[in-house]
Amino acid sequence: MDLEVTKAITESWFARLQENLCFDAAIVGTGPSGLIAAVKLADAGYKVSMFESKLAPGGGMWGGAMLFSSIAVQNEAVYLLDELEIPYKRYNENLVVCDSVLATSALIYQASKRGVVIHNGMSVEDVVFMDNRVSGVVVNWGPVVREGLHVDPLSFRAKIVVDATGHPCMISETAARKNNITLNTPTGKVCGECSLNAVEGEAMTVENTKEIYPGLYVCGMAANGVFGSPRMGPIFGGMLLSGEKVAKLIIEELK
Repeated sequence: MDLEVTKAITESWFARLQENLCFDAAIVGTGPSGLIAAVKLADAGYKVSMFESKLAPGGGMWGGAMLFSSIAVQNEAVYLLDELEIPYKRYNENLVVCDSVLATSALIYQASKRGVVIHNGMSVEDVVFMDNRVSGVVVNWGPVVREGLHVDPLSFRAKIVVDATGHPCMISETAARKNNITLNTPTGKVCGECSLNAVEGEAMTVENTKEIYPGLYVCGMAANGVFGSPRMGPIFGGMLLSGEKVAKLIIEELK
């Protein structure tokens, strides 16, 4: 039985890997903006793979604020909760509140149900850069990267790469630094996020969601980090709307 279990796991996993070496969109980071983007792209018929360096997808949404498992979403994004059947309670005329664990697990489930491949425990350490375009991702095991082990990575090809890595905006920073390219930002590089301003941060998260170099898009907190805008704290409407916006932009390009 033990060998049958091993064979079943390895054969099914490697078959899925072989089927997903090339895809339409690679989303790096599996927080709420990345998951919404994956759902919308999959609904439009595109092949999507997500990469998460940690064991559990979901980004910072699991913990709510200071481990209080409740998150706030403003009215403008409530329709996305309705679309994905995520329950919520009305707090006041401006906000609803959701259970953070339920909301996060629902986003993961909805993406997976649509055929989005989520590679957990995989860290994107570089991009594929060809003909002055970001054309894929370079991936290793998350623990290998964290331990600094000298193990060569593998590459995946994608028409579009989305930096949804949150505050560090690691993909944008790596692409700019290693290839000496000029990003579509005020400085041409990663500006770095500013301190908290919830109102401005929410608005700019959506405003900053765009293509910053051929083949490379940003969404969620990575967008604010790249463009030098404020963080917004434990409110998630802007993150959800950012994910929807980046999916719309990518769909327009892939058409």
